[in-house]
Amino acid sequence: MGKCEQCIVREISSLKALNKDELIKLAECKTSYTIKKGNPIFEEGDLVNGIYCVTTGACKLSKLSPNGKDQIIKLVKAGELLGQRSMISDEPANLSAVALEDMEVCFIPKSEVISMFDKNNQFSMNMMKTICGDLKEASEHMISISQKTVKERLAETLVYLEETFGKKEDGSLRIQLSREELAGMIGTATESCIRLLSDFNKTGLIGLIGKKIVIKDLAKLKRIADIV
Repeated sequence: MGKCEQCIVREISSLKALNKDELIKLAECKTSYTIKKGNPIFEEGDLVNGIYCVTTGACKLSKLSPNGKDQIIKLVKAGELLGQRSMISDEPANLSAVALEDMEVCFIPKSEVISMFDKNNQFSMNMMKTICGDLKEASEHMISISQKTVKERLAETLVYLEETFGKKEDGSLRIQLSREELAGMIGTATESCIRLLSDFNKTGLIGLIGKKIVIKDLAKLKRIADIV
């Protein structure tokens, strides 16, 4: 595992406010893990007691609804942090984080993070801004579900998947969500999601290769999703 001062997470997240000495201290207390695809980093109800830095890979943050469906709230990519809200509020995790592909993560204990809060105002301010950003994202997701049609939400999600995570060499989306996961993300039944994907395929917006999705007309998907 590389040095904290050269890490992608430091470039993107609130850790960019830390100086070299603080980063060296961080490197001494962190624990690095490899999380295999499909395995949890933590589960709903767990006490996180620190933050996770995602150095490679991506995961889904999801909540199990009373009827047993997995509602995806957010996708997290390399360079982001996990667990900061529950660590600061001293509450168990309200979401589960599960790897969508093999991941490398580093865990920094709460005691270390809080000690940096006390010494580095910019670091604590950056982390508060990140949490505020997460809250804004969550409220925008709720507004989207209540105001947009399922078709618009599917188009929006497909655009997001390509623009955020990119494509594989064969042109398919790099992050392949199952039909159930896609349905959970847009807040509809799996059957409706499958039917809409089939419609998008027939009209040339996307191509389907088995379970893989290839986006063929990004501009038109953006128009459907009402993304300027």
